[in-house]
Amino acid sequence: MALGDTDISVCNKALLLLGSDTITSFSDGTPAAQVCSLLYKDVKLSTMGMYRWSFTVAKTQLNRDTNTPQNEWSYQYLMPNDMLIGVPEAVRTSSAAGSQLFKDWEIGQATGKYAVLMTNALEIHIDYQRELTEANLPSYFIQLLGYQVAWHIAEAITDQTTKAEYWRNVALGTATENMRGGYFRQATAIDSGGQTPSVVGDYLLTDVR
Repeated sequence: MALGDTDISVCNKALLLLGSDTITSFSDGTPAAQVCSLLYKDVKLSTMGMYRWSFTVAKTQLNRDTNTPQNEWSYQYLMPNDMLIGVPEAVRTSSAAGSQLFKDWEIGQATGKYAVLMTNALEIHIDYQRELTEANLPSYFIQLLGYQVAWHIAEAITDQTTKAEYWRNVALGTATENMRGGYFRQATAIDSGGQTPSVVGDYLLTDVR
């Protein structure tokens, strides 16, 4: 893990790649700090959501909401606060090893404007991707994130579109590679050792009602 890394240190790595002065905080009053404060969080979340990174995968039992769905389902369950994308990778009705995937569920929005999983099952366990702090991210992802930040802030920092294009290609490759080349390809190859093939094969995004 990239112990000691923070949102500021990642932004500073990107700024150094662009030949810019570093920042001390998102509120230090410099133009670079303002740009980073506006863009960094979105870049981080989008980069984490681009791929099934092994370090983001977690399991949890969902808590049942005190409210009930206003539709055909009997129960609704609260989604984790650290959930990275809105749909779980896998849903089961038991935490027992080898338990079968469960497909009779639907993601919806409760009256209070929060996301819930609706179903008739009495118990729900999910696999999902979660957001992590920078200190808990592996070095290969931190490096990719630095390249991604450099791409997204390059034009604002340097006023040069060519710099933005250069760092986009370093991060993700060219358009002909469908934005899956560059260092992204190397990072996913490194990460692939942590994947669980059986879960990947049963990825449920296409099964959402």
